[in-house]
Amino acid sequence: MIGMIGEWLWWDRLWLPGDLTWADLKDEEGLVYAKVSHLYVIVPYALVFLLVRYLFERIIATPFAALFGVSEKTGYKVEHNAVLEHYFNTKSKNPGQADIDGLCKKCSWSSRQVERWFRRRRNQDRPSVLKKFREASWRLVFYLGAFIGGIIALYDKPWFYNLREVWNGYPKQSMLDSQYWYYIVEMSFYLSLVLRITFDVKRKDFKEQIIHHWATLTLLAFSWCGNYIRVGTLVMLIHDSSDILLESAKIFNYAKCEKICNSIFVVFAAIFIATRLIIFPFWIIHCTWVYPPDYYPPFFGYYFFNFMLVVLLMLHIFWAYLILRMVKMFLFGSLTKDERSDNEEDEEEDGETSVTDDGHVKVTNGCRGGGANHH
Repeated sequence: MIGMIGEWLWWDRLWLPGDLTWADLKDEEGLVYAKVSHLYVIVPYALVFLLVRYLFERIIATPFAALFGVSEKTGYKVEHNAVLEHYFNTKSKNPGQADIDGLCKKCSWSSRQVERWFRRRRNQDRPSVLKKFREASWRLVFYLGAFIGGIIALYDKPWFYNLREVWNGYPKQSMLDSQYWYYIVEMSFYLSLVLRITFDVKRKDFKEQIIHHWATLTLLAFSWCGNYIRVGTLVMLIHDSSDILLESAKIFNYAKCEKICNSIFVVFAAIFIATRLIIFPFWIIHCTWVYPPDYYPPFFGYYFFNFMLVVLLMLHIFWAYLILRMVKMFLFGSLTKDERSDNEEDEEEDGETSVTDDGHVKVTNGCRGGGANHH
């Protein structure tokens, strides 16, 4: 059974165009072709990334955060209540009014006390600013290094300037050392993100992030095995370019450097739109969809590769929507948070909240009668 599955999975017609077979891609005469066995190393390399990240976040990122005044703050520890804790962990973190009324009877607490307990319990589980700062710093360092490495690997290649060169001689295109390491490093990094995703800061787009990481790994693995390496390196370079600015903006946001954060974010938004919604579909996908039939008849790999690129494009559109919402807040209100992040709730539950005309949130303390505007 395993042998039959393996035969079907590696059937030549799925991966190669025309009448080509795997025998036609054997290393000879100085030519070296990508093989699936090359990808086995990404597992140990991903574990190395996790170790390097752990050391980086504690030895480098933490002191770096201290320079910006970002440190670990001791949060408010909610009063232990077995009944509420059980409900919080097994049923819901945001109970409805009917459930609150039932919990009030069980605990002999007032409705306001139960609501306050749930708000503080939710805040207790939220990641600290230092944790977010560390994560952003790590991703910034990687994306910057990967982007520089990508430029070094591609600047002297003809397909970097003429996309038709991507298919010149395909699939008999010898793999270069720079392409090998570019792929292995990127795939190892994304695998490390998948392995860490349940421990990292969870945002509203958690499911989309999982889809993105797996789609990226699938796309890179398939492009490697099908020798779509030239276009694969272009896709990676495009993605890394805007991610550098995103992580930079996050760092300054966590450090409360609002003006610098806003300036970087505007540049990031422009580059994201240009690379992900213009260059990616109208250059890269156009290159993978329109040009190949001029060189070989379409086959399964051709359709599957383009399908995965379209999946990434759909995710780009989703994130572009969130980014444009933030730009709208920046221009017409106040850019105060990452739209992908969960909101941290105010500890002053006795107050009432309202949104003012200029987009600020006004918190009025019901006990003292005073008020304060919070961004």
